[in-house]
Amino acid sequence: MGLPISSPPSAPAGLLDRFAAERVTGALSGPHGCFYFLDGAVYCIESTAAPGLGSRLTAAGKVPPQGWEYAAEAAGDRRTGGRFLVEEGWLTQGELEICHLAALLDAAFFALPLLTGATSFTPGTAHWLGVIRPVSTTALLQATARRRALLDRLQPWAAADTSPVIPVGTRIPAATTRRQRRLLDHADGRHTPYELARALGESAFATLLDIRLLAAAGLVQVPPPPTPLPRRRPGACLDGSPAPAAVEHTAPVRQLPLPDVFDTADPTIALLVRLRTALEEEL
Repeated sequence: MGLPISSPPSAPAGLLDRFAAERVTGALSGPHGCFYFLDGAVYCIESTAAPGLGSRLTAAGKVPPQGWEYAAEAAGDRRTGGRFLVEEGWLTQGELEICHLAALLDAAFFALPLLTGATSFTPGTAHWLGVIRPVSTTALLQATARRRALLDRLQPWAAADTSPVIPVGTRIPAATTRRQRRLLDHADGRHTPYELARALGESAFATLLDIRLLAAAGLVQVPPPPTPLPRRRPGACLDGSPAPAAVEHTAPVRQLPLPDVFDTADPTIALLVRLRTALEEEL
């Protein structure tokens, strides 16, 4: 499961810009996520496509599963769930802020853009976690745009986003990162990148990026395009019966080549080149 990644419509920032200018406080719900505002700044985002802070902390062993439930119960009307996590000794304040920011940016990528006609706003509604470190709408939109640009450079391998991750071969090149090796270790041919991200408590965006890189390097299968429907030849047999249908055969799916337009000075693209080189050397 997961959301297909597509290019955003033009000027997607309008609604968030307005909320920032009006310094609103409350919850803004959209088709793919909910934004919590305090005086026009965003301090929490929830999206069904990205693992939340609780999933990340429990998967990393920082907070026991029941601890997250205790924090939600202890938050009370004052919305101090984050403070509870620190006071219990499960996290330092610095760890909480870093993990919370990572989860917030990850959720923003999938919850944006927001369209006015598809949202609802509830004034005064607060998240039980409380305000940990608000982020300006400008910074949020800029970070999301940078991440979208990274994925767009690997658009030829977007078909791997929503399909089960199937590793190619049994050897993992040394050029892969620790996170990529962990993904390949857990890929069983049944779980999609989104499901792997949730199971491992990893960023959904970073998981998509890694899967596209691995697919471009030939380490993960790219799903073939849909098989076209058979087409019937015009005309009919001499006896008046319909002519037999002719089935068009598609060529076997080949590994997509690495585009020449990629700038190898870019760290992400440089990693892709190293992965492809390492794979070719092993073959």
